[in-house]
Amino acid sequence: MSHTIYETEISYFTTEDGLRLAYDDVGEGVPLLCLAGLTRNTNDFNFARPHLLKYFRVIRLDSRGRGKSQFDTDYHNYNVLTEARDVIALMDHLGIERAATLGTSRGGIISMMIAASHKERLLGVFLNDIGALVEPEGLANICSYLGIPPKYKTFDEAADQMSYAYAKRFPGVSRERWYAQAKNLWRQGENGLELTYDPLLRRMFLEQSASGTLPDMWLSFDALQGLPLALLRGEFSDILSQETADEMRRRRPDMLYATAKNRGHVPFLDEPEALDLYARFAAAVSRPAISAPAAS
Repeated sequence: MSHTIYETEISYFTTEDGLRLAYDDVGEGVPLLCLAGLTRNTNDFNFARPHLLKYFRVIRLDSRGRGKSQFDTDYHNYNVLTEARDVIALMDHLGIERAATLGTSRGGIISMMIAASHKERLLGVFLNDIGALVEPEGLANICSYLGIPPKYKTFDEAADQMSYAYAKRFPGVSRERWYAQAKNLWRQGENGLELTYDPLLRRMFLEQSASGTLPDMWLSFDALQGLPLALLRGEFSDILSQETADEMRRRRPDMLYATAKNRGHVPFLDEPEALDLYARFAAAVSRPAISAPAAS
């Protein structure tokens, strides 16, 4: 599968605590804030963006410490509450009163946190392979690579190895796609591929996990009541179980839902199931009759 990378101008804004964060902003219509996974950046949406532009003004953010955004001198600020405030700051910077979000993994948790704290700023939420419970197997997998430089020397080597390593969770994915995904995830350095995020994310992640201070995400999920909501789950996800997805559907019978076939964590977001869900989600957030209740 090929994809189109739109060469867009990177812009910057400054957060309330003085950090310079990067974003890009393309298209017209309902604003859609694309919030990437824990270690990822705006490239997380390279495969999705040409499809999203049919319906949305697409705004992609590099969270603090990721991509082209400034690293934080205090790694404790790599937390969901702070990153949710950064999203609100970006909306304020752009003069956007309300927006929809597309959150991949960590970005989905941030979206739910915004629903709990600034619900009046949301038009709707699209969750990509994340729910109100995160499976221990998936957390262990994240710990196995978080903050550790990739072992690959080149993108070609990465594509070859990823084609083999992810064959069970992503059956049938071409080497061409893994090459493109490797370029989304890392950058070429003198001695091999390099991380595109602050490696201190690992320390924050491990400390927070050990402290047991993770928020109850069911409360944040329930805060989405009254907002258009969509969920895409990877068929072989180790982060979002089928049981959790079923409970989310029970609590929100109106939630738009699809399973991305032959995908683990996370779907690339250009699967046929994702494209169908975009159209349905766009229709939901565009209905004049739907409005978010005031924040409680």
